Amino acid sequence: MGLVQQPPSAGAEPTTILERAQNLPAKTPKKAALASFLGSTLEYYDFFIYGTAAALIFPKIFFPGGDPVVALLGAMATFGVGYLARPLGGIVMSHFGDKLGRKQALMITLVIMGVASIGIGFLPTYGQIGYWATALLLVGRLAQGFSAGAEAAGASTLTMEHSPEGRRGFFTSFVMTGYASGMVLSTIVFIPLAALPEDQLLSWGWRVPFWMSAVVLLVAYWIRTRLDETPVFEEVKAADVAYSAPAARVLKTQWRDVLRVSVVMLFSVMQTTFTVYALAYATGKGIGLDRTLMLSVNAITVGLSMFTIPVAGLVSDRIGRKKVLLVGAAGCAVSSFGYFWAISEHNIPMIFLFGFLNMSLFYSCWNGVWTVFFPEMFPAPVRYSGMAIGSQVGLILTGFAPAIATLLAQPGPDGWMPVAWFTVICMGLSAIAIATARETHKTPLEELGLPRSKGTRQTTRRAD
Repeated sequence: MGLVQQPPSAGAEPTTILERAQNLPAKTPKKAALASFLGSTLEYYDFFIYGTAAALIFPKIFFPGGDPVVALLGAMATFGVGYLARPLGGIVMSHFGDKLGRKQALMITLVIMGVASIGIGFLPTYGQIGYWATALLLVGRLAQGFSAGAEAAGASTLTMEHSPEGRRGFFTSFVMTGYASGMVLSTIVFIPLAALPEDQLLSWGWRVPFWMSAVVLLVAYWIRTRLDETPVFEEVKAADVAYSAPAARVLKTQWRDVLRVSVVMLFSVMQTTFTVYALAYATGKGIGLDRTLMLSVNAITVGLSMFTIPVAGLVSDRIGRKKVLLVGAAGCAVSSFGYFWAISEHNIPMIFLFGFLNMSLFYSCWNGVWTVFFPEMFPAPVRYSGMAIGSQVGLILTGFAPAIATLLAQPGPDGWMPVAWFTVICMGLSAIAIATARETHKTPLEELGLPRSKGTRQTTRRAD
């Protein structure tokens, strides 16, 4: 298992690798994948209901009347503000995840996300208490962002460390299968509510999806209480090689990998542009497509990725992480033009076709691989911190992508072109960072994150 040995203290009995191995918990990849799937389902259910509400509801009830474009921009900005809290959540909770355990950190993030989302459903509106309503919405969104900043990195690290060699990509892909299930759940809840009369939708209908977060929260919490800590973390704890400040350590020793993760993460600009900005663009006055139709497009195309994401993870176990990611980046860049063109032409069949190519096929190459690609860059004592800090800093631009797209869009039938080029630039930068990374799909767990020049099975010493 690649156990880490420490020199015994004076007078102490030597601790052998075999004795430590016998005391470690067994790997449970299926249970870890299920726990991560449910936690990710809650995170992305809340993500999508907030994004949908920001596109369709919040401009009308949390901002003053007047210019609808300004109100939409304000709502998109509150969506992006949650991403500003993600790096803080990643730093704080990954510290505890690397020191106290992956499981304990994930239990805390799960509760924060659930409580914040349920609380948003009880907020008064701008018409009731003025700007205090907008401020409270920001607080709830910041709490969501703080939790989300640690959830994906922790779930990915936990599942990857529970996975058998040669199948890490497949099992860890279920973290983002929860992304697809969260999208489907949110849309199943929102579609009938979107058909309500406007006054009912704006008064109570929009609150129902946020209240229903409680159901996913309870199920995910129950599953996680029954999950063991990962053997590799128990090994680090037993060997007493945990760092007092994992974040500082990883930024000192692997700052290039942390930076690389941040740049690679620009890939996810495609997601918020597709699911949030394109929804607002398609249903706005300029285009005027039915909101139920566009919600269905999102639900079907993202829902189908529940099947393609595990396939991408499985393929990455065979041919490598980088090849799958690069194919996805190229495909997303090209298909984004087709998707916006189809929306501008009101061409429903082509909207579904390019939506399928973009989200169901090529974006699944990303979602099926990044959750294993990132933690494989770092050794166990700083794995959670390295992935969390890098990914959440990179996600800041992702959070503000809908607001940036709103500013970039121009009037007229081809007004979407600057938005499409914006996504292409992000895909290109991500692809460069992917291409320069180390391939890790065949690297043994105990050798992940080690310098190339140091070989394998090194003795790790406590540095502070």
